[in-house]
Amino acid sequence: MLNLIKIKGQKKEDAANANGKPPAKKQSPGELRLHKDIAELNLPKSTRICFPNGKDDLMNFEVTIRPDEGYYVGGKFVFTFQVLPAYPHEPPKVKCKTKVYHPNIDLEGNVCLNILREDWKPVLNVNTIIYGLNLLFSQPNDEDPLNHEAAAVLRDSPEKFERYVQRAMAGGYVGETHFPRCMF
Repeated sequence: MLNLIKIKGQKKEDAANANGKPPAKKQSPGELRLHKDIAELNLPKSTRICFPNGKDDLMNFEVTIRPDEGYYVGGKFVFTFQVLPAYPHEPPKVKCKTKVYHPNIDLEGNVCLNILREDWKPVLNVNTIIYGLNLLFSQPNDEDPLNHEAAAVLRDSPEKFERYVQRAMAGGYVGETHFPRCMF
């Protein structure tokens, strides 16, 4: 009986190949959901998405944010998204490729956004994360920091924080740390 099922499956595959089409790759539920999420994206005008590995690899993509308000106006920040097969039950892994002086993004690019951790729910989607990242640039949060030094400066001296952000985005040093230019 099992042999008959194998033969039937092989005949279907051979028929598909005979039509000149390669056998279709079965998509995981996470890939199907991500495809839907991407099709329904409603990005802010300051945000772009690209697929460096081509449209066949939706599970890995980049989002570029160019804030149009707040401390980071004039900057260009690139985030990588790695979506796991367990999506939407697990959030995507998001990293900032652009070195930035920010209380919620450390120097290794890790992002502190509650919906990427304990507040993630399967009803959330990529669009929600992108809006959350945009919010981090318009309203940095000094109460839940990854970069404690930047959070302390923001809390204690917002004017000094603004100078440090501008210096970092221009390609300068903040303390002992050099930041590559990220202004456009």
